[in-house]
Amino acid sequence: WGVNVKPSPIAHSLIRAFSTEGNNGSNNKKDNMSVSRIRQNYHPESEAGVNKQINLELYACYVYQQMAFHFNRDDVALPGFEKFFKESSDEERDHAEKLMKFQNKRGGRIVLQDIPKPIKQDWASGLDAMEAALELEKTVNTSLLDLHGIAEKHNDANMSDFIQSEYLTEQVEAIKKLGDYVTELRRAGKGLGEYLFDKETLQS
Repeated sequence: WGVNVKPSPIAHSLIRAFSTEGNNGSNNKKDNMSVSRIRQNYHPESEAGVNKQINLELYACYVYQQMAFHFNRDDVALPGFEKFFKESSDEERDHAEKLMKFQNKRGGRIVLQDIPKPIKQDWASGLDAMEAALELEKTVNTSLLDLHGIAEKHNDANMSDFIQSEYLTEQVEAIKKLGDYVTELRRAGKGLGEYLFDKETLQS
């Protein structure tokens, strides 16, 4: 994943789930698939990296969907958190679809992989979920940086520009927003503080 720091438990589990061993986005039946006539300057490593990123974006969509409906539960009832994570889920699905369109545009072949189940499916608090979301976005960002590096290595200017303009700036902004939310939730505390954050920040 291109990082030297020790990952958190959540990030470590993600790294294992999306390791290159047995789940690298390559196509094991490539011989049976036709070669696109539009393909040019699109390295197989780039194609595999895009497929891997598609899977990670779909996993993030899956995780945020689970979070949204956790906060929709009758014993949780935090509609602001539900709204925030539902919008995050939709955004990650859009990211995956955009990568699929890019794959087709470059003459690559989309190869979908199994999507792991969310590492955690019960959240002690809104802060707990926001901290996990922050780790997830940082993991996605690291993967995108690796993908950008692959494009640079193979002198693929089109792919480099696509990753930079469509993903990397947005990831930095998302990480900053989540970091701010984590700080505000820690300051607010549980109970009434969490309720007010849900109402005044996430529902506004």
